[in-house]
Amino acid sequence: MLRWLLLLAMVSVASAILSVAHLPTPLLFGGLLGGLIYAVSRPRRPLQLPGRWFTVGQAVVGVLVGASVDWGSLSSLGASWAIVLVVSCFSLIVSVLAGQLLVRRGVSRVTATFSSIAGGAAGLTAVADELGADSRVVASLQYLRLLVVLVTMPLVATTVFGASSDANPLEVETHALLTDLAFALVAIVAGLVGGRLLRFPTPAIIGPLVAAALLTLVPVFDDARVPWLVASVGYALIGIQVGLKFTVESLRRIGGMLPTALLTIVTTQVACAALGWVLVWTTDVSPLDAYLATNPGGIYAVLGMSAATGGDVTFVAAAQIVRLIIVLGSAPFVAAFLRRGESG
Repeated sequence: MLRWLLLLAMVSVASAILSVAHLPTPLLFGGLLGGLIYAVSRPRRPLQLPGRWFTVGQAVVGVLVGASVDWGSLSSLGASWAIVLVVSCFSLIVSVLAGQLLVRRGVSRVTATFSSIAGGAAGLTAVADELGADSRVVASLQYLRLLVVLVTMPLVATTVFGASSDANPLEVETHALLTDLAFALVAIVAGLVGGRLLRFPTPAIIGPLVAAALLTLVPVFDDARVPWLVASVGYALIGIQVGLKFTVESLRRIGGMLPTALLTIVTTQVACAALGWVLVWTTDVSPLDAYLATNPGGIYAVLGMSAATGGDVTFVAAAQIVRLIIVLGSAPFVAAFLRRGESG
């Protein structure tokens, strides 16, 4: 019990610091950092998160992704949906190809792919081990990508596209707590049961994702969201599970990958920005909206930037959601293909 309390204290302090710094998903990364500090500082007294707890964490992340699916935004793409789909696929292909540089640093192709793929950082971290990837590397490099994106996005938007804050940011609506709790509970239970019965790949995350997305079509849940406390617990469980696996040696390996990882991130960002011009040439969106729609990650920050600059939030949200669904839906099949290639 004392060891778990010590771990909880480390996670709480780390999460609080990251929250004050306004970093993305502070509970997930705080859980990872707290678990890492415990694992490295107390290697002779290891802890392991129970498997069922980790499954709950995966399910919560799945529901969070599913709840973000806005069917109205997706339908509003109209004739542009095919172009958005093609551009989204190309942005993922580019990020995967750039990530193969990490193979030279001694990681498997599966790990290199999911460490560099653009989008779905929390979801990929949650299923990395099931996909045959090293979750420590995937989590570290995915959140490095998010940090780079969050730092560079406002700079590019203002200096390249001349963006200025001339609109109110996204408003946070008040939701009925009981409705939100019911939504999360039904989506988690139905998703876990349905995912296994229907034999979904990575059922603990895909099942709840599908269940949550479908539940948003039910009138009583059309505006439901995952309660903050539930989301926080889910993120923390994922982060702790990954953090407790770190060792001093694994940290040395990841540190040696950082220059190459930064190169893949910059390459992906430049390529995605170039793909944004395809949207400009083939649709009626502005260059800034196209840049935000193809930005490789940080969906909530992207939507906030779009709203604050008076952009087409609906289009940007739809494009980002399409890519997110493609990432998590195709991940198990991509992993299986890569593993066959390595074994062959």
